[in-house]
Amino acid sequence: MGLSDTIVGVDIGTTKICAIIAEVNEEKQIEIVGVGSTSSRGLRKGMVINLESTTKAIGEAVSEAELMAGVQVGSVYAGLGGGHIKGLNSHGVIAISSRRGEVTQRDVDRVVDAARAVAIPPDREMIHTLPQQFIIDGQDRIKDPVGMCGIRLETKIHIITGAVASAQNIVNAVTQAGFGVDDIVLAPLAASHAVLTEDEKDLGVVLVDIGGGTTDIMVFADGSIRHTEVITLGGNDVTRDISMGLRTPIAEAERIKIAHGSCIASAISPDETLEVPGVGGRPARSLPKQVLADIIGPRMEEIFELVSREIRKAGYEEHISSGVLLTGGAVQLESTRELAERIFDLPVRIGTPTEKIKGLVDIVATPQYATAVGLILYGVADRKKGKGVRFVGGNLFKSIFNRMKDWVGEIFL
Repeated sequence: MGLSDTIVGVDIGTTKICAIIAEVNEEKQIEIVGVGSTSSRGLRKGMVINLESTTKAIGEAVSEAELMAGVQVGSVYAGLGGGHIKGLNSHGVIAISSRRGEVTQRDVDRVVDAARAVAIPPDREMIHTLPQQFIIDGQDRIKDPVGMCGIRLETKIHIITGAVASAQNIVNAVTQAGFGVDDIVLAPLAASHAVLTEDEKDLGVVLVDIGGGTTDIMVFADGSIRHTEVITLGGNDVTRDISMGLRTPIAEAERIKIAHGSCIASAISPDETLEVPGVGGRPARSLPKQVLADIIGPRMEEIFELVSREIRKAGYEEHISSGVLLTGGAVQLESTRELAERIFDLPVRIGTPTEKIKGLVDIVATPQYATAVGLILYGVADRKKGKGVRFVGGNLFKSIFNRMKDWVGEIFL
């Protein structure tokens, strides 16, 4: 397997940096051949605050995956997230230019440009443009209007905006770690591709990706993205609550959360206990596990309540027949799904990326790898289109940023 055969996805999260190396085997199946993961250092709420630490952590995660796969990585597909991400919907209308009234690709480009002409704050830029549908003379829900006839062409699109500096810092961290950048992809968009089915997107579903620093929300209906929002609460907030509530160091609180964490105290036997290390040399204490659940439950309930409020505020509570899909590292706590169903009053499932991949599935079949696997799926589709490694030399970030803005849902929708 050579460099041209490998596809690498790197999920740069607040808590962990996950790297996956894959290849497409002779049966055209995506095979995971290397996985690396390291504690994330230098990020807060999904955004880089220490470039040197982030660069080092990326290098460690990719090196671990390289060792497992037995290859040397040249370039990667990187995930972009953070509290700066916002979504908005827009609408554009044009007259079809052909005398015969036949829609051309030029007409599609013009109507998308018309929909993009919206005012956004000066410190933000459009990152992705994702068409939801096209409308010809009142006939809606058209996915590809090219070749159809009419007089008036409209489009409804979803625009994702973000702070360009945050995206540039991700690119700088990857390049300083010694790797090229094939593309940067919005992290929840990548995760959705790994864990959602087409039926769920058509019927309506809410993707809730709970990471260490943020909770990403994406609402899908009629096969397209309808709403995007980021809540700046996540698994690290749960860990801090445990650290304060049990008076134990942050590192021990994280370990306790992973080993014993549950969202519903009543689901735990009163006889179950755990050892809690003290701070500053103080002796360890034995506490009922229900005490831990009493700390975790309210914070997770707060996150789900905020998500539910966001769905209602956006007006999509009647359009999500498939319910809610939870993914991300923080959803691995016991009773997470049961608590979510109680709050949302909807069907809830935990999304793991297993159906579209082969190889080291047992390692990546957890919610925390959803984004990294989604980046691999994006990369495979990208290479099939013959694009390969695009961004070398020149103004690297400008090339990537222009590419991101010119997305029109070519991979995911």
